[in-house]
Amino acid sequence: MTSSRNREARVAAETGPADGGRGTPRTLAEELRTRPDDALATLLRARPDLLSPVPNDLTQLATRAGTRASVVRAVERLDRFALQTAEALAVAPDPCPYETLRDLMTGTGDQPGSGGGPAGAASLPDGLRARIAEELPRAVATLRGQALVWGGDDRLRLVRTARELLTPSPGAPSPTGLGPTVQEATAGTSPGRLQELLATAGLPPTHDPVTAVAALAGLFGDRARMAALLAGAPEGALAVLAKLVWGPPYGEVSVAAPSPPVAWLLERGLLLPSGPRNVALPREVALHLRGGRAHRAPEPLPPPLPPAAEHRPQAVDSTAAGQAFTALDTVEELMGQWETAAPQVLRAGGLSVRDLKRTAAALDVTEQTAAFWIELAYAAGLLASDGETDERYAPTPAYDDWLRLAPEERWAGLVSAWLAATRTAGLIGGRDAKGRTLAALGPELDRSPAPEVRRRLLTLLATLPSGASADADGLLARLRWERPPHRGAAPAVPAPSSPSGAGSVPGSASSSPGDDLRSRLARWTLTEAELLGVTGRGALSSHGRALLGLPPEGPVPARAGEQPATPAETATATANAARLLAPLLPEPLDHVLLQADLTAVAPGPLERPLAETLGVLAEVESKGGATVYRFTPASVRRALDAGRAADDLHTFLTAHSRTPVPQPLAYLIDDVARKHGHLRIGAASAYVRCDDEALLVEILADRRSAGLRLRRLAPTVLASQAPPDALLDGLRAMGYAPAAESAEGDVLITRAEAQRTPPRTAPAPVPDGPPRPDDTLLGAAVRAIRAGDLAATAPHKPVPAAAGTASGRLPRTTSADTLATMQAAALTGSAVWIGYVNADGAASQRVIAPVRVEGGFVTAYDHTADEVRTYPLHRITGVAELADEAG
Repeated sequence: MTSSRNREARVAAETGPADGGRGTPRTLAEELRTRPDDALATLLRARPDLLSPVPNDLTQLATRAGTRASVVRAVERLDRFALQTAEALAVAPDPCPYETLRDLMTGTGDQPGSGGGPAGAASLPDGLRARIAEELPRAVATLRGQALVWGGDDRLRLVRTARELLTPSPGAPSPTGLGPTVQEATAGTSPGRLQELLATAGLPPTHDPVTAVAALAGLFGDRARMAALLAGAPEGALAVLAKLVWGPPYGEVSVAAPSPPVAWLLERGLLLPSGPRNVALPREVALHLRGGRAHRAPEPLPPPLPPAAEHRPQAVDSTAAGQAFTALDTVEELMGQWETAAPQVLRAGGLSVRDLKRTAAALDVTEQTAAFWIELAYAAGLLASDGETDERYAPTPAYDDWLRLAPEERWAGLVSAWLAATRTAGLIGGRDAKGRTLAALGPELDRSPAPEVRRRLLTLLATLPSGASADADGLLARLRWERPPHRGAAPAVPAPSSPSGAGSVPGSASSSPGDDLRSRLARWTLTEAELLGVTGRGALSSHGRALLGLPPEGPVPARAGEQPATPAETATATANAARLLAPLLPEPLDHVLLQADLTAVAPGPLERPLAETLGVLAEVESKGGATVYRFTPASVRRALDAGRAADDLHTFLTAHSRTPVPQPLAYLIDDVARKHGHLRIGAASAYVRCDDEALLVEILADRRSAGLRLRRLAPTVLASQAPPDALLDGLRAMGYAPAAESAEGDVLITRAEAQRTPPRTAPAPVPDGPPRPDDTLLGAAVRAIRAGDLAATAPHKPVPAAAGTASGRLPRTTSADTLATMQAAALTGSAVWIGYVNADGAASQRVIAPVRVEGGFVTAYDHTADEVRTYPLHRITGVAELADEAG
């Protein structure tokens, strides 16, 4: 029991002093013991880091809940009003009655009166005060539920670590903009100086510094006496106070020769020295000038999210479906580019800027958009590095499986990877902490909050009427209320300024939340969701709503989207989204429209075999609602090089054209085919052979062939010192249509080889802290903690002397009694004491929570060893229930 008492003492030191009241919890651990199991489960669900590993008892749970790392994570997940409530408690007396906290949040309502208050200290509107009073119990319940606040309403205590976090250090301002208390600001002040302050302020002298500080603080906290004191302030004094009242509460002055207004304030302790050239506004004075409020603008409710524009839901779905199809086409085009021209991996990892620009030009998008598609393909497992010595990026075998899926299933795979990905394409092109440029596919692109921000932002769009879009700034304001950006302490000595008539006390500038990471993630999410077709015209589509697991119609839960979905829920939602998208996607076409100007128009998406063949036979001239292909001698020759004959090309065009094959196109194919392969190029170093001697004479006589260094070996053969591929390109540039041949004299079919990596898995998202436990784990954890706490704080039941055992020791039970007790404990989830003899004959006592009893063994959670173990029943010498209450 000694270790348990030591832990209790440590928790008391962390969470606050003993209250001493009968029945009043003295520590956080004692209060946790009074909470029901569902409240403990709520705490562990909100703060999953407390479960790693499962605490042995409630004392250890309370200790862990007060550690700085855990408190920081909990505070960062508070909404703005709950955070403001915690900030108010950080500057309130400890413990703080609920009424005092309410006054700090709403103000006292009356103003300083004739003394005058500085501008901005006016009372809050009655409606806002009423709303704050209405929402304050929720905020306190949130803090209490997360073990950041404990104690009854008459003695609210903020966990000490949270108080230190929200008031970074003595003398530094809190997030409320309030400065040090009179007691803190006068630490180190001589007793004589304190008596001078009392005399100047009109207070009677005292016998010691403690009562002097208390008297001064009492004056500043008395609204009537403070109003009378400020009524006699000289001109400019209130203006000086007005510059410090909402923070930062520190200023720079000339202590040796202050201006008259500043000197008057210093003489009465309304400003107190905080350094050789600095002064501080005491917290009690600032609260009086603020009308008793801790915050200038309390925000009890999230900002409204009005629709920015409204569209027909059918138009939104149609637009989103068009974007979804474009997304599939873009990814396929990207993979097609990289499977034949795989870019190299940089030595430091990632894609070079040159390759990114080349890819952007090929996709006809900006570099930032190209980076997004590259990262998306990588996150979906369609793209990876091949791991070779000359490492390159290429499609993976999973890409071939992805191509065989239906379009809606391919889209579902992409958006599922996007929703869960922590790699953030928006960071590409920026700088890391060391000033290095962040490259696409490079390291250091993971941002763990990204999945949560994406889901929450899309869920907020789902709260709007169907077909309505939201203003980006309104969405960001809502997100910042739900999860305020981290606000560090303001500098203790701000940059000096010299407002006229106020000495050298600096003014304060209200700090804006800035472009924090979550705001940037939200902006990128809006753009990426539109590119993927999750949204259309800025509104959430019906298949986008299904992707989030939300019903097609009806209200959205207030906190939906904040909890990660289970794999089963994600799979179901993805399947529903694909089902809704399928009828909206355009049907692939099996035909094109051939035109006399050597072009073909595809009025919509083409079937894959048709699109692949046409991509070899013609060049893509333009994209959009319809794709325009242009036939050129080079493109026709490319098709012939790939093994197609002229008759095959005529048959293909006739079968897939809704218009007759134009005569110029037929002539082009025949003309190129007639010349194709007439010249044969092989390796000698290289040679040219042709049955037409006149043609070879023509080539030798052409001045453009001088660079090829040709000479005649026979009437039908020319030799060249150039490599075969250079000779092939050179003759084609001269207007001929040579064909390469093998060593056996056969025409070589040149077809681009599709490169693939070895099997690769998609990158795993970086988790944002420990995973959230499911209900089963929570229930087991709560039972284990309860049992361990009972074992640590309660003695086992004494055994009657008739049993033949010493008082307070475990009995020896029969095998039947042991089995029955174990089975009952497994059914009820309770813990028991056991006596156990191991294989070496060593006897010990343990506290276990049986889970399963079968086959002569009991499987149980051993609280002594903090793990699950299996015990043979024949080695258990006795069993006894734990006491129900602490002794």
